[in-house]
Amino acid sequence: MARDELAAWLRLLLTPGVGHETARKLLAAFGLPETVFTQSLAALQAVAGSRIAQALLTPPDALDSTVDRLQAWLAEAPDHHVLTLADPRYPPELLQMADPPLLLYVMGQLGALQHPRRLAIVGSRNPTPQGHANARQFARALGQAGVCVVSGLALGVDGAAHEGALEAEAPTIAVIGTGLDRVYPKRHLALAHRIAVSGALVSEYPLGTPPLPAHFPQRNRIIAGLSQGTLVVEAAVQSGSLITARLAAEQGREVFAIPGSIHAPQSRGCHALIRQGAKLVESAQDILEDLRLSTSPPPMDSTAESSAAHAAERAPGDSLLDAMGFDPVSLDALQARTGLDTAHLQARLLELELNGDVGRLPGGLLQRLGQA
Repeated sequence: MARDELAAWLRLLLTPGVGHETARKLLAAFGLPETVFTQSLAALQAVAGSRIAQALLTPPDALDSTVDRLQAWLAEAPDHHVLTLADPRYPPELLQMADPPLLLYVMGQLGALQHPRRLAIVGSRNPTPQGHANARQFARALGQAGVCVVSGLALGVDGAAHEGALEAEAPTIAVIGTGLDRVYPKRHLALAHRIAVSGALVSEYPLGTPPLPAHFPQRNRIIAGLSQGTLVVEAAVQSGSLITARLAAEQGREVFAIPGSIHAPQSRGCHALIRQGAKLVESAQDILEDLRLSTSPPPMDSTAESSAAHAAERAPGDSLLDAMGFDPVSLDALQARTGLDTAHLQARLLELELNGDVGRLPGGLLQRLGQA
């Protein structure tokens, strides 16, 4: 992209008072940004009002340095890209949104944005062990079936979903709430680099943008917009994941939710979605069939085979696991159910935890882990 063209787009975004809605009105009235800045004050006032029209006549102070910084970033690597609304490579699904980003910054493979099968997986930043495992296992199974997983690179469910897709050697897209020259959280720096190799990191925020709280709910509309459907793994009733699900529904996309324990706060958001019409899913195949992405189950990977073999090796009707059920349970309650002495119970629980059959929750609770 030529410097003058890039500068015009950035000038439009940097002009004080010009938000997405005003920018779209100006583009609809006058065409490309270069044309917007050739208009008379009267013409600009008719579309944007006097205050913004006056601001549009003067280039922002930071414009030149912002253009220089972006051009330097684009020149750093061939997988650094910036897409405008007028770019033919801009994802067409986002154009259907009420407020598509004017600019998309992309690090990685542009082909991931054109992938024919994309599904968002979102959920709690503090999932239960089962929720974390579900996110990873669903993403891995969907990736093996040829689906590109879209998520937000956050801790918890998001990170697990990206990891599961990478385990399946499938592309995955991370939509982030900072500039692409920053990774938040920092512990996902290595994960971000792995995503960019076969998938893409996407942001609407300029380089250098810090992780401001308001940006993360805003980026959720892009996660929903890029995807044919959204799967919520675990979520509280008031959470960003439910915002993503609502935005997906408003855009006519499918919403899926995994049910959980009635005692787990992280399951209440999913249960609320199901009551509102989201589709309850118990396996990745449920999603594939609903979206007509596959007519046969995805191949079982080595992890699933290992889990199946391990299950087969367990004694029939493992009494301790049967006593646990699938709801969170305290050590005292489990001891009352089984009658085991404390030393024996702790030893058995440690064995089951090491085998991946039991996870520990905050507050000293335990939970049996099922297989997705």
